Amino acid sequence: MTGSETSQRPPGMLDVARVAGVSAQTVSRVLRDHPYVSDEKRQRVLAAVEQLGYRMNTAARALSSGRTRTIGLVSIATESYAGAITQSSVEYAADAEHYSVVGAQISTPDAESISGALRRLERLGAEAIILAVPLRTPDHRIEQVAEHLPTVTIGGSPVGKARALDVDQRAVARLATEHLLSLGHRTVQHVSGPGDWIDAVERTHAWHDVLTTAGREAPPVIHGDWSPESGYQAGLRLGADPAVTAVFVASDEMAFGVVRGLHEAGRRVPEDVSVVGVDDIRLAAYCTPALTTVAQPFSELGRGAVASVTARLEGRDDPTSDVRLSPRLVVRGSTAAPPA
Repeated sequence: MTGSETSQRPPGMLDVARVAGVSAQTVSRVLRDHPYVSDEKRQRVLAAVEQLGYRMNTAARALSSGRTRTIGLVSIATESYAGAITQSSVEYAADAEHYSVVGAQISTPDAESISGALRRLERLGAEAIILAVPLRTPDHRIEQVAEHLPTVTIGGSPVGKARALDVDQRAVARLATEHLLSLGHRTVQHVSGPGDWIDAVERTHAWHDVLTTAGREAPPVIHGDWSPESGYQAGLRLGADPAVTAVFVASDEMAFGVVRGLHEAGRRVPEDVSVVGVDDIRLAAYCTPALTTVAQPFSELGRGAVASVTARLEGRDDPTSDVRLSPRLVVRGSTAAPPA
């Protein structure tokens, strides 16, 4: 083979072996995490892999080891920050454990779509599943997958055979609503997410409970779809009512739309209307005014999910447990006492 032909093809295992000064069998053992390789040779092989930019063929790896070291991730097809940061957290954590992630996105969180996504991931060789979708009711097809593949749910999906990691969404709503009431607002409007999302339903219930416990009237809920546009339409509607002084919005992205709608309706934030969002996306601290919001530990969820499935795949004790993580209120410039 000529030098030009070598430069045009991707590096192979023999190239790694040549640069590292070891046999191809040693390279194979290192890449399969075989225990019987000295640390010195392992480091030489890994350095050669990094130098050459070598990537092991997944199919070849499966044939040689019987494993794909692949985690399947089911998520909603959305441009939201929550979905993006959860996915990137899973991918970073999986890479640190020398696993790859293959995704299957669905448009609606129903059992039929989820079971179809799981079938696709199984065909692609997924050894474990992370289900980051808000399924509301149990389904036997999803349970069957969780019986033979290590499975973790993020978002509260009721899968009996899966480990469940979630954020306490009722606490999200309590933090936001109680903060606004503590500033002196008589009641709090709520711009919710879609009614078929568990997160949105839990937040709405808790918002209503906080108001009724405090002896305040709960206004009608305005439903959005997580988009800034739906928040904008809600803001225009709320801005037309001079009695509105406080709004709890179910996502930061919708909250940005609410603030814009209020502004166009001639209402100032926070002088006339206070606004609280959810998620604490990066832009929340840099908009005008900076957005008060409830931060969710998305990165911790992603890392925990990967730690759970990889531990079970490797025969180790699962370091996680079914748990609801706590959110955190971040107070910024978009909330204040109501106007006199």
